[in-house]
Amino acid sequence: MLFRDSASAVAAEIHAGSLFLRLTEQFVHMHGYRPGTSEARSWERSIPVLVNALLEAGLEQVEIMLEYALPLNSKRADAVLAGVHPVTGDPSYVVVELKQWSGALPDEDDPQLCRVDSYTQPVLNPIQQVRDYCAYLLSFNGALAEHPERLRGVAFLHNATDLSVGGLDAVEQDAHGQLYTGQRRGEFIDFLRSRLAPGSGAAAADALLAGKIAPSKQLMAVAAAEVREREQFVLLDEQRVAYRMVLNAVRRAKQSDHKEVVVVTGGPGTGKSVIALSLLGELYRQGITALHATGSNSFTTTMRKVAGARKREVQDLFKYFNSFMTAERNALDVLICDEAHRIRETSANRYTKAEHRTGRPQIEELIDAARVPVFLLDEHQVVRPGEMGTVAQIKAAAAAKNLSCRVVSLDSQFRCGGSDAYLRWVVRLLGLEAGGPVIWEPDDRMRLDVVESPWELEAFLEQRRAQGYGARMSAGYCWPWTKKTPPGQALPADVVIGDWARPWNVHGERAVAGAPPAALWATDPAGFGQVGCVYTAQGFEYDWSGVIIGPDLVWRTDRWVTDRTASKDPVFKKSTPDADVDRLIRNTYKVLLTRGMMGTVIYSVDPETRAKLRELVPSSGVPVLAG
Repeated sequence: MLFRDSASAVAAEIHAGSLFLRLTEQFVHMHGYRPGTSEARSWERSIPVLVNALLEAGLEQVEIMLEYALPLNSKRADAVLAGVHPVTGDPSYVVVELKQWSGALPDEDDPQLCRVDSYTQPVLNPIQQVRDYCAYLLSFNGALAEHPERLRGVAFLHNATDLSVGGLDAVEQDAHGQLYTGQRRGEFIDFLRSRLAPGSGAAAADALLAGKIAPSKQLMAVAAAEVREREQFVLLDEQRVAYRMVLNAVRRAKQSDHKEVVVVTGGPGTGKSVIALSLLGELYRQGITALHATGSNSFTTTMRKVAGARKREVQDLFKYFNSFMTAERNALDVLICDEAHRIRETSANRYTKAEHRTGRPQIEELIDAARVPVFLLDEHQVVRPGEMGTVAQIKAAAAAKNLSCRVVSLDSQFRCGGSDAYLRWVVRLLGLEAGGPVIWEPDDRMRLDVVESPWELEAFLEQRRAQGYGARMSAGYCWPWTKKTPPGQALPADVVIGDWARPWNVHGERAVAGAPPAALWATDPAGFGQVGCVYTAQGFEYDWSGVIIGPDLVWRTDRWVTDRTASKDPVFKKSTPDADVDRLIRNTYKVLLTRGMMGTVIYSVDPETRAKLRELVPSSGVPVLAG
């Protein structure tokens, strides 16, 4: 959160003119950039309205937590009020979503979405938005998980009248999703009095902030229930918008023999695969023909193993992009293309039969396969030559077929503890965003360390595993990789750094001497002890990540230098331009550095690079944590 105090203290800060300066300073510290003009304006216009309502209700000592960060992701509730229930005496909490809107209309296709003049795309109905926030808090905060009755959610549209937003109440209201307008300000005040007593809310706020934060539900661990039974994930804001837009496109396609393309784009950890699985589960339950496809062997194999552990038909829902070369046009209702940045020019490879080598672009095959093809992608995760899934290319392919193409952008992320600051630090570090590397300022969401040896890196991760966390080591592809291990022998220790040597993860689909097959390296606990590469790590997450930066990326004086001769990756051919190799190597380390949910530990084999990293991460030097 950005600020916490009693309602009367917040009112004093507003009166003194200091609150918004303090919010801005804290925002910059947490996120590494200044808040946008619209966000700052919303603080100035909405927070005083909420504070005045609390004061008028006689709730001066209720605690206000402004811009309350939801655990393990970067979404923030406008305010969470903490106090004591006037009847039970138990802690009581109210999540408040503040809107400046003077008017809004329900989307003609879907009442869970609405249209507001200042937005070009539909946005989530605030009733559903605050309901989702409550559901998310109940799922992840131990102080609330056992006491859902202590939490309420409300949207306060203080500039609106009942008439100007009347259609929004088509979404059913309940304890976790209610809506009040400025016209019904008196009812809003009565609602606050019904949930909060006049006494101090400090202890209740302390209890909420001290609540045990359960680790994010790992995508693979719940995939079976997600597909077979019910939704296991809470979709927030633009995630929910993307989900609803796809379902609406499916409905239109069924009703009017219609076809359209949907693109969902976002950076690492924005929840693209969560949306994909939520959609697949919902469509599967409705009996709508849908398939999931990806260009990642690891991801597809893991989905088949986990989601289809007991039902073979579930395994068959997970395909590869090159599975649709001969597919009948529009045979599917929906094709969900996850990690679409891994789409290739064509589906043909050395095993493709001559009669199937049509030369058709893979994007065209995927669009033709379903009435509603859905592409989920991150353009900055392209790590191999020949990968070409971009928004522009998909839109162009759709336009060539006279198809409409809807694009939804995801801007919140759930990986790296929800730390926007860490993700921005990574892209600045690697030169993927202008401005150059910056010093890491620790936040309360992501731990970052630099160590002096691979021994320290492994010891750090071993300790976290002993405490019950998951951990993996990964590295740039800078060491030879023994592809075949004789039966009965252990994996050869190919990754050698001084007197430290460890094997790469298994190359292939069979376990070797207790080590899991390549596709399960990131999710099987036995994957620890082997070093993963970008192709086995991409698309997955684990609690703690150890990253070894090899000699293919080194810091020299004032800039990064990529050395293609230090890479052992066979996908880099002599014909691959230097500029492409440079970009792909930097993208590779971006992928590796954004796998950890709780923390990342970095080791570089190069002394000058380690010195630069220590300069950028000054808190490093104590790699072993207590407790």
